[in-house]
Amino acid sequence: MNIHHLELFYYVARHKGISEAVRNIPYGIQQPAVSAQVIQLEDDLGLTLFHRRPFALTKAGEELYEFVKPFFDNLDSIGERIRGGMAQAIRIGSSEVVQRDHLPEVVLNVRKQYPQLKLFLREGYQPQIESWLLRQDIDLAITIWEGRLPAGIHHEELIRLPLLLMVSKNNPLKSAADLWKRDRIDEPLITLPACEAICRHFRRELEKRNIDWYPSLEVGSLGLVETYAANGFGIGLGIHIPKAAHPPGLRLLPLTEFPPIVVGALWTGKRTALMDCFIQEGHRRAKSLGG
Repeated sequence: MNIHHLELFYYVARHKGISEAVRNIPYGIQQPAVSAQVIQLEDDLGLTLFHRRPFALTKAGEELYEFVKPFFDNLDSIGERIRGGMAQAIRIGSSEVVQRDHLPEVVLNVRKQYPQLKLFLREGYQPQIESWLLRQDIDLAITIWEGRLPAGIHHEELIRLPLLLMVSKNNPLKSAADLWKRDRIDEPLITLPACEAICRHFRRELEKRNIDWYPSLEVGSLGLVETYAANGFGIGLGIHIPKAAHPPGLRLLPLTEFPPIVVGALWTGKRTALMDCFIQEGHRRAKSLGG
């Protein structure tokens, strides 16, 4: 019997179905792949291990599940014991604004509980972060997200932040509502790359309002969006972060009529105690910001 096939069968039996197993397997794998490999296990044995609708283990399936269950149930605990106690290494992916302005405080508070913490950071946008999670290149993401997440990625909301536009104080524009009244918006739009969650969210809201306005300048960070907007290169798109400092030559125009953007934690599989600690500190940081 293929050991990987046994592992997939363990998750199917434990979660009482293939679709629910996919949501809980601690690495990225699609439902058709799980189904095909479990069928291969049944073919190798020459037996049916479970009935699909409604789900129920056969006698052979119950016997096999009872045999493999102790091994797979105890993998995490034996891993921690071999490491010498509580696991203190974690790989985190985050968006630029989270990594720059908020993650340092979260890490400092986590380190008080995990003094031997080993931290590995990767900065990226939502599509990159999702692929890293599914490939198990990172353990946890604390980031801005938008839209539906792929199967297998779990999430927990930390805070909602409103969108805003940013203009130079020399710009006569006083509110975003004044822009929407125009037949044509001529000012250049300065944004993060189009794949980033803030841009996709903003684009969708413009489409709902039948407004045509496309990015003229894409930059790599919200700090650069602010810099170019403050120097009169166009109108910048960003998010309102409480207590954040901005360039002195910048005016903020809140988009109060647009839905806010969500910042939260993303992960696959079972959360560890260390991941729980990061998420708890993330909630604490969000509360300090008014979330």
